[in-house]
Formats: sequence, C-alpha cells, structure tokens
Amino acid sequence: MPDDPRPTTTPAQRLADFAVATRDGELPAELREKVTGHLLDLLGNSLAALPERPGAAVRELVDEWGGTPAATAIGSTTRLPAPSAALVNGTLAHSLDFDDTHLPSVLHPSASVLPAALATAEAVGATGARLLDAAAVGIEVTCRLGMAQYDEELGNSVFFDRGLHATAICGAIGAAVAAAMLRGIDAAGICSAMGIAASMGSGIIEANRTGGTVKRVHCGWAAHAGVVAADLARLGLTGPPTVFEGRFGFFQAFCGAHFDADGVVAALTEGLGRHWELSRLFIKPYPCNHFTHAGVDAAMRLRRRGVDPARISRLTLGVPAPVLRTIAEPAAEKAHPRSGYHAAFSGPYTVAAGLLARPGAPGHGLGVFHEDFTDEAAADPARLDLAARVTCVADEECTAVFPHQFPAVLTAELDDGSTMTERVMVNRGSPQDPLDAAELTAKFLANALGAGAEPAVRALADEVWNIAGAADTAALTRALSAVVSSP
Repeated sequence: MPDDPRPTTTPAQRLADFAVATRDGELPAELREKVTGHLLDLLGNSLAALPERPGAAVRELVDEWGGTPAATAIGSTTRLPAPSAALVNGTLAHSLDFDDTHLPSVLHPSASVLPAALATAEAVGATGARLLDAAAVGIEVTCRLGMAQYDEELGNSVFFDRGLHATAICGAIGAAVAAAMLRGIDAAGICSAMGIAASMGSGIIEANRTGGTVKRVHCGWAAHAGVVAADLARLGLTGPPTVFEGRFGFFQAFCGAHFDADGVVAALTEGLGRHWELSRLFIKPYPCNHFTHAGVDAAMRLRRRGVDPARISRLTLGVPAPVLRTIAEPAAEKAHPRSGYHAAFSGPYTVAAGLLARPGAPGHGLGVFHEDFTDEAAADPARLDLAARVTCVADEECTAVFPHQFPAVLTAELDDGSTMTERVMVNRGSPQDPLDAAELTAKFLANALGAGAEPAVRALADEVWNIAGAADTAALTRALSAVVSSP
C-alpha cells in the first residue's frame, strides 16, 4: 500500500487504512509462512506451560467469570468467551519466556497478538488465511509502536528504560487491530479499537529484577484487552484518532520528555506495506530470557572445545550494559536464583546450564531446555557452584551491537592460569541465523509432547503448517483439543 499523502490523516488512521487494505488484498506468501512458523512456536510454548501456576490461575478465574462460549482455551476441550480464551492463551504463551522477540524494540509481539487473533478467528469462523493476515498486521503494528520509542542515542527502548513492559502496552493495541480486522470492522472502527486499547494496556517489569510471576500474565491481559477493544468498537464505542501523537496520547503518557511527535509518525507509518518489521522477528531456541541466550551458546562452545567445568576457576560474562539490570542484578539473587523461573533471568545460572548441557539429549537438539529451569535444577549444587564463579560485566562491543542483537563474550579462566574466550555476536534464531522449518517443528514437538500423545501432537503440527489453506480454524481447534485429551 503506498504512503497516504493526506497531511491531516493521523498515524492511527493510516494504520487502520493499512489494516483494511491488507485484509482486502493478500499478504505475501513468505509473510504468511513466517506467521505460520510463529503460530506453531506459540502453540508449542503454550502447551509446555500448562503445568505452570499462572496459566492455571487465569483459567480458574475465567471459569468463575463464565459467559458465552466462543473460543477454545489451550489445554482444554471446552470453549470460553473470546476475551477469556485470549487471556488464558496469552498467559500460557508468555509463561515460560520462550516466545518470539522483535529487535531492537525488545518486544514479544506474537504472545499478545496471536491469542487475540486465534480467539476471534474461531468466534467468527474466519479462514486460515484471514487469521494469518490479521495476525501479521497486528504484529506489525505492535512492532512499529515499539520502534517508535527505540532511542538510538540511549541504545534502548524508552519504555523498557522507564520500567514499562512494551510488549504488554504495545501488544494490546496490535491485538485490537488483529481482532478488529477479523471482525470485519471498517477503518474508522479499527482506528477506534486502537484508541480504546491504548487505555487498557499495562505492564511493569520490576518482577524481572526481584521476583513475582505477574509478568507471565502481561501478554494474556494485552490479548484480552485487544479482543474487548475490538468488540467495543464494533458496538459503537469510539477512541481518539490522535491516540498516539496527541498531547495526552499514548507516547506522551508513557514516555514523557522522550516523546518526539515527528519520530513517532515516521516510525508508525513510513513504508507501510513495503517494509515489514514482522520479518525481523527472532524465535528463541532456549526457554529463558533472551538476553541470556548468547551466553548459553558461548558456554556450549567452550564445552565443545574441551573445557572441563571442574577446571574452571573463574568466568567473566561480558554483555551489553543495558541488560545487566535484568540478568546480573541483584548479583546475589542471580548467582543463587530462588526458583526455576528466576533462573531463566540469570546470566550466571544460564552460563552454568550451558556448560553442563548435553545438546541433542533430551529436547529439541539445541542444548538447554525446560529441564534446566525446574525448581530442582535451580537448586542443583553443580549449577550453583558454577554460577557462583561467574562475574557479569558490561562489554563495549556487545553494547555497541545491542539491541539489534543480544551478544555475549564469555571468558573462562582455568586452574592452570590459561584462558579461553568465546564471542557470540549473532543470536541463534535471529533473521541472520534462523531456525528452519524442521528445527521449528522439533522445538514444537519437544515442547508439546509433555501435554499429549505423539500422534496427536504431530497431527497438530500438520494442521498448523497447512493453516493458510484452511476454510476455517475448526480443524486446528480440534487438533489442539485432541492433544490434551489424548492418553
């Protein structure tokens, strides 16, 4: 779609026009395929998260709410109101911190947008292609909102720097766009849905530092908000067309003095339909905070080079300066995480896990997997002993690359005084080093096999890979339900 030349058109109106144009046209096949891969990844991550308490708590809550059944919650054979299904599924999608990432915005867009799109597509009987197209636009809007407050000089997201979970607040708006597209709402209504959702998104990331499981619900709440916002717009509630750039709009409210109206307009609208931020999504190979991944890879490389963990006297993990607050502070907490969940946000612990990993057995063949982030594993003396030898520092080269990649430099000092160093400057699973379809399927199977029998899990994978040609999402929904009902 060409850039809209009308100077009086607001960014929200431009995005709404883009959404309608995409719905009326056809998304490029390579983008549909990319969204399909992210859908498979999300479903596997969600099935793996079923034993976790946050998803179970949300499911118990929505059961108390009741309502008209319209969409399926992952892990159940029963249906819920679409906003409730989106809440459950978005919570599951983000619960293990195994969901995809967009850089440099540092967003996890699919975990909010896809649950909203899935719930709405099932509720309205949308085709698989419409589901993928709506999800693509919702993810694009989410990523562009995040990019609108990426500060090159700061080298970080303004949202993140201020303690806001950009995924949650931007994801609510992207989810609203996807749901509104699937509801068949016109451009004015989609614009209102964004304006409504901007009053609903929320998320504070202090739990990353000092504990708490509330962050796991952020994407679920964003998905829920998006579905509700679209339905309210469908029923006549309106939102401000200047919701993004206005004096009391989204960016002024969340970013204050860092707000740049011209920059926001450019980030949200330039190249719509020609340049897709969607194409820059990363998929995680390891079920831990993305900032830790390069350290894991560096640790596994050292092990492959023959480094014996028992001979390591000291480890220095160099990372981008802005990530220290997430994976290195408070130092005592990160060296001895209080649970498996907190271990996933620890640079020292994840390096230890990488040094002790056995790639290919078990799991998806890439090394560190869920068994490394149980409460028992987090209390393992061997891991804790290695973690205690890790010092995290800011590395200038890594800081210069961040946040376009999340690199790391790991140096091991051995008991004979010699040192060995591994530098990982490009993340596995990034557009520059992507997981292929076979690897995505292997990750999905390793995630999902704990939830159901292998034939049902493989059948679900087949349905996902063929979703673009499906007349509706009914077969996908049946296959998803069959996983949890299989012996």
